[in-house]
Amino acid sequence: MTLKEIAKQRECSISTIQRLFKTYLDNPPIPKFKANDNCHLLVDGTYISNFCIINYFDSDLKHLQYYEIVKDENYQDFKVELKLLKDAGLNIVSITSDGDKGLIMAVREVLPGVKHQRCLIHVQRMSLLYLTRYPKTNAGKDLRSIILTLHEIFNFEDKNNWIKNFKEWEFKYREFLSERSSDIYESKLYRHYDVRRVRTLINNTLPNLFHYLSDPKIQKSTNGLECRFSYLKNNLRIHRGLSNQHRRSFVLWYNWFKYND
Repeated sequence: MTLKEIAKQRECSISTIQRLFKTYLDNPPIPKFKANDNCHLLVDGTYISNFCIINYFDSDLKHLQYYEIVKDENYQDFKVELKLLKDAGLNIVSITSDGDKGLIMAVREVLPGVKHQRCLIHVQRMSLLYLTRYPKTNAGKDLRSIILTLHEIFNFEDKNNWIKNFKEWEFKYREFLSERSSDIYESKLYRHYDVRRVRTLINNTLPNLFHYLSDPKIQKSTNGLECRFSYLKNNLRIHRGLSNQHRRSFVLWYNWFKYND
């Protein structure tokens, strides 16, 4: 909708609408905490131009407890933000994220003992990206088939069967995975780098892949936040003429209106 159309709908001048927009952009919203004794957080960030917006979404209350614009995702900022949430009185029971290393470290320090669910869809997506759509080796093809079923785990029996299939694959191709490069100058010591990379990813995330099975309130993915980030970026493209400061304010107001009452 254009400014002219908005002005006509509101029965006011275009300059009035422009002043209203400027008032909003000059005064970004401040996050408001809502008390929750059993808080399950989704944490995710996205990069926009030269900054990053990080959201802390309470999936129980359907409320954006906190959001912050930072230069990048890093341990120090995550530590400060998690401490702020903790000091605000939120009893955080679980966190679901894509497993940023800085966030993992911050959760361990600020919220020791809190379950940190790795985003199942992110792990699956990254694994398929590394393997490519058409792996050239039998090991890659078999592993891809296993990875494709990762989002279909709904109970402990599914989990045990999936882990069993993965471990059997790992045993079957143990010699293949141990093959080294014949070129002493090769930058990668082992051959089949991408397949090994997926194996490492699964083994590293396995302890935190299935917390959602023991508590149905734990979200198994951050897809809800990622979808809204996509909508945000599409809307921001329409307003390409905004200054850098107003772009930041636009992002914060978008968060406010999308997530809060």
